[in-house]
Amino acid sequence: MTDSKSYLGWKIDFANPPGEPALVAPDSVQWRVFKNPVALGVGGVAAVLMEFADARIRSGVWDHSTYKHDPLGRSQRTGVAAMVGVYGPQSAARRVIQGVNNMHRRVAGQTPDGESYQALDTELLDWVSATAGYGFLKAYDRFVARLSPEDKRRYFTEGAPIARLYGVTATLRSEADFLAMMQKLSHRFEPHPIVREFLGIIESGRAAPGVPRFLHRALARAAVSILPPPAREKLELGAEYDLSPLEAMMVRAMAVLAERIPVKGSPPTEAAMRLGLPWDFLYRKPADRQRLLADAPTAPAPSRAAS
Repeated sequence: MTDSKSYLGWKIDFANPPGEPALVAPDSVQWRVFKNPVALGVGGVAAVLMEFADARIRSGVWDHSTYKHDPLGRSQRTGVAAMVGVYGPQSAARRVIQGVNNMHRRVAGQTPDGESYQALDTELLDWVSATAGYGFLKAYDRFVARLSPEDKRRYFTEGAPIARLYGVTATLRSEADFLAMMQKLSHRFEPHPIVREFLGIIESGRAAPGVPRFLHRALARAAVSILPPPAREKLELGAEYDLSPLEAMMVRAMAVLAERIPVKGSPPTEAAMRLGLPWDFLYRKPADRQRLLADAPTAPAPSRAAS
């Protein structure tokens, strides 16, 4: 057995214990989507933009987190929580999710206009979960590989049990569900300087200093490009944030490259090994993956294990 790795204070071993299932099965669409760091990056930024459209969430994140001071650490913690929910052993996933819930229990305050909020308000939890699920899916479908309507439906269905562990009550079944939720909340959406400040942080490269700055600009605009038009209009993110053809080509090239090259020691590869699968399982052809699942010494648990 390998030692647990420390992920920003959380001790998580994605490779152990052998055979312990994840909350989502390895043949899931979620396993395919979440392995791509470009899709997660673009989708995550888009999700934050949509969350910041609501003053309650914007105030909660900006006033109670380290994002404006430590965007890299804050982004990494969010990414780790997402990864452990999809790839981690169920016991570790439940522990991390409970830790996040405990942290959110302490987040409460007032918006600049005097409206009270609590991070565990079900309306806010539902919207945050919905924006993340929609953002990751939309980024993967736009910049990595097109997903069929059935795969999109499966993606949302697979994510629902994890969302419920966070206290989400309105889980999505389709993109139409997301758009309907957005329509109900859209009267609250508004532009704000914090939205542009957040995009400035992303464009500056502070959130991932190892990536060239011109790529950060492309990634920020890619995130804006996948916003539903009504949300982008409400946020007043105009033509100055349009994704150019060259930038779109760069983002797609990075995303496709990431889709083809497995990284040993990453959560997706270690989770595969934990279940008796080759470390590069997710990067093989669909027929090979099905054969490997049938032959695996540890039968992977179905997605309903999370419920």
